Amino acid sequence: MAPLTTKDVPVPYGRNFLMVPGPTNVPQRVQNAMHRNSEDHRSLDFPKLGLAALEAIKKVFQCRQGHAFIFPGTGTLGWEAALTNCLDPQDQVISVRFGQFSHLWIDMMKRLGLRPIELDVEWGEGLPMDRMEGLIQNDRAHDIKAVCVVHNETTTGVCTDIPAVRRLLDKYQHPALLMVDGVSSIGAVPFKFDEWRVDLAVTGSQKALMLPAGLGFVCASPRALERSKTAKLPHVYMSFQDHLRSNVDGFFPYTPSVPLLYGLVEAVKMLEEEGFEQVWARHHKLAEGVRRAVRAWNLEICCRDPRLQSDTVTTVMLPQGVDGVQVVKVAFQKYNLSLGAGLMRLRGKAFRISSLGDLNELTILGALAGVEMTLRECGYNGFKLGAGVAAAAEYYQQHAVQARGFTEAMAKI
Repeated sequence: MAPLTTKDVPVPYGRNFLMVPGPTNVPQRVQNAMHRNSEDHRSLDFPKLGLAALEAIKKVFQCRQGHAFIFPGTGTLGWEAALTNCLDPQDQVISVRFGQFSHLWIDMMKRLGLRPIELDVEWGEGLPMDRMEGLIQNDRAHDIKAVCVVHNETTTGVCTDIPAVRRLLDKYQHPALLMVDGVSSIGAVPFKFDEWRVDLAVTGSQKALMLPAGLGFVCASPRALERSKTAKLPHVYMSFQDHLRSNVDGFFPYTPSVPLLYGLVEAVKMLEEEGFEQVWARHHKLAEGVRRAVRAWNLEICCRDPRLQSDTVTTVMLPQGVDGVQVVKVAFQKYNLSLGAGLMRLRGKAFRISSLGDLNELTILGALAGVEMTLRECGYNGFKLGAGVAAAAEYYQQHAVQARGFTEAMAKI
């Protein structure tokens, strides 16, 4: 197929279909909340906002006993904050590499002076629990100080059973900290910080929280907070102890992103109005529609185990002769549809469809129609046009999940 030129690009009427797993669509309510003039973050009134934001993010983590930190940054900064506040140089940590983001976290560990025990698995598979158990069982001296897992690997669309990791640590009464990257999961799929006894969890503003990029969040258990008092890896900007001293009064140790804090409070209000369990159910429903569409296209999903398939992103594998890079390019240039590209090992072999954040059935169906036209443009004819859209629409029609806030509003009419 000849490469697209500028004359092939249509005038972009309508809105871009943003279907990447972050940044996600920002609701109008959140945009309105952030649209305000600058204000003094040291004023007597500021703690109303600061305390509201700190309490709001704890609700998203499902945390009551620990503390949730808000940093100007992203989830990547959250990774570094979790590691440096609670570990010492040369500490051993277990980490599983099964996609780009787990790979990058391991790379960070090495550069910080930690000693990660790397468990590599085929991309598309989940955690190797048997290998992890062997390491935990044989570590009688408790040299392993943390187990670091990605809850939702955005590259492959594989979700991890976090409670199973906690049960493994409990089985051998191992004191290692349980650290979780929940950047593309927390707020969209079930995550229960206290109940699962997670020690540190990380997420970012531009995913399920429906905000622009710019905030990184780290939730820490009482055990992790105690460990942070003596940890020896260097940390200044992200110091838990500095933040705790300021946060208790509703302030931050340096200038916070005030508009994003207003947006955070509003976004969490929206999630509460819908109800967290309803939010989780909505994401599952939307993702299942996407999965049914993929099967109707006679294509494979990267995540091999249906029980581990992500409810926030579906990685679609392409047959030989169909270039994933070209699929993403054509979708954007011809149909104003932004799809996630295949990353690292999956570059050119796959593309990704997000079901994360401020989306509904019609948004997904429109995106699926764009994918179908794009696949045809890129030379894949292994399905009947409309098959994926029809499969998803039939599932959506039969499995209604209605937001609680909408139901209550309609009852008043």
